[in-house]
Amino acid sequence: MSNNEILKVLEGKRQKCIVYTRVMGYHRPVESFNIGKTGEHKQRVQFVER
Repeated sequence: MSNNEILKVLEGKRQKCIVYTRVMGYHRPVESFNIGKTGEHKQRVQFVER
């Protein structure tokens, strides 16, 4: 099975993923941000611990 076929079979079991970020000392969901803050969040650079 290809990846697309697997996704179609399991589509009913999928659920929305809520992404949280730390803002001013507390955690907030990114989906509640206004347009400007959403743009800032997309421009942030993710780092990887080694």
